[in-house]
Amino acid sequence: MNPFDLTGRRAVVTGANTGLGRGIAVALAEAGAAIVAVGRSDMGETREAVAATGRSFRAVTADLGSLEPIPRIVAEASEEGPVDILVNNAGTIRRAAAIDFTEDDWDAVLDVNLKSVFFLSQGFARGMLERGRGGKIIHVASMMSFQGGIRIASYTASKSGLAGLTRLMANEWAGQGINVNAIAPGYFATNNTAPLRADPERNGQILGRIPAGRWGDPRDLGGAAVFLASPAADYVHGILLPVDGGWLAR
Repeated sequence: MNPFDLTGRRAVVTGANTGLGRGIAVALAEAGAAIVAVGRSDMGETREAVAATGRSFRAVTADLGSLEPIPRIVAEASEEGPVDILVNNAGTIRRAAAIDFTEDDWDAVLDVNLKSVFFLSQGFARGMLERGRGGKIIHVASMMSFQGGIRIASYTASKSGLAGLTRLMANEWAGQGINVNAIAPGYFATNNTAPLRADPERNGQILGRIPAGRWGDPRDLGGAAVFLASPAADYVHGILLPVDGGWLAR
């Protein structure tokens, strides 16, 4: 038996309409999982990429800036079968100096990156526990789960908090068959990092520190996601797995 085979599993991936979420969704589909993609914008490209793997695809349109859609997401995602895998990838960022940071910039990021992640995980974990067959929950953390960064106060707070929640959920649910872990992407070429890549000075500084010498591609997260979602990781609980081109090694 292939320990990385996800055939017969159903995976929910939030923020799957673009970037890292799309890369993770496609990788899980290639490993055999049916995909439920959650996003607030068109997911046509993700649908096409998943369809090319021969796996089923369902889109759930929702904005995770509030808790309002969470019961609906859980219900719709489970209509065609139980959910075995949840990937909390949806996230947002606001940039400003700490001295100028506003309450709106704080709340907008914490609501998506931390509050919704907790309650969406809670919603799906209830189903996993009721069925008694466990499951896998994977959070998408960040280098800011380890470091402070600059000009991203609420983002750093949310990703540091997510590291703590990963450990807490693992402590509470590991004994009941739910694996909770996190992937910590390094500097990837996504919409969130477009301002950094467009700044020649910052782009040069970042690339100069990455031993791999390049920005990450969303496809680079696929192997880590498949591993943590698969039986190969059945005894892995509460870790933050960096996928960073060697950034933290410097």
